[in-house]
Amino acid sequence: MSKTDFGYQQVDEAEKAQRVAGVFDAVATRYDLMNDLMSAGLHRLWKRFAVDACLVRPGQRVLDVAGGTGDMTRLLKRRVGPTGEVWLTDINGPMLATGRDRLADEGILTAVARCDAEHLPFPDAKFDCVIVAFGLRNMTHKDRALAEFRRVLRPGGRAVVLEFSKVAKPLAPLYDAYSFQVLPKLGSLVAGNPEAYRYLAESIRMHPDQETLKGMMEDVGLERVEYFNLTGGVVAVHRGWAL
Repeated sequence: MSKTDFGYQQVDEAEKAQRVAGVFDAVATRYDLMNDLMSAGLHRLWKRFAVDACLVRPGQRVLDVAGGTGDMTRLLKRRVGPTGEVWLTDINGPMLATGRDRLADEGILTAVARCDAEHLPFPDAKFDCVIVAFGLRNMTHKDRALAEFRRVLRPGGRAVVLEFSKVAKPLAPLYDAYSFQVLPKLGSLVAGNPEAYRYLAESIRMHPDQETLKGMMEDVGLERVEYFNLTGGVVAVHRGWAL
């Protein structure tokens, strides 16, 4: 069986899927709180920037991949309005259930599907936009997922990826210290799972940098690919077009 990375470890591909699922099963109920704490609330601004980059209009169809607890879906539903459509999807059942229930509690009803981003259960050219926020780095075959995003986009559609990326060099020592010393302790105190946040830090380091991800998006047929560095490259928003 082929090997792949799980943080800094090399594991069988099937084992990675199981271990990533275990990480998110364990932190689903505290996921949003941890995001607020570990980013000092910046993740909310990053997500708004990514939604702006989607350029969606009322009446359009949007696919939120690895949408988890529903933050992006909530923002996108406001943009597409009552005549539009947003699908909240995730491979992880507890994360998806948390997002669905939270949205329903707020009176937001949306389509929900549990599915694998590498094998999307949607027809070709269905969506005006596909977005994934902080989910691509957990996928075993990122190229397959990106190809699926391209497949389900209509002509003129946009694929948007919000993900941790390669930080600017002057920030790297401080960022590394925070990632490997502070995050696991925070994960232990708040979510009761330091290993999940140690994996988070390692998975960020193993994720393709800005230029590499741009090339991967171009390789699957997305055009006019560009990226925007946020907070010194801590995260980046990539956007490509289906033309």
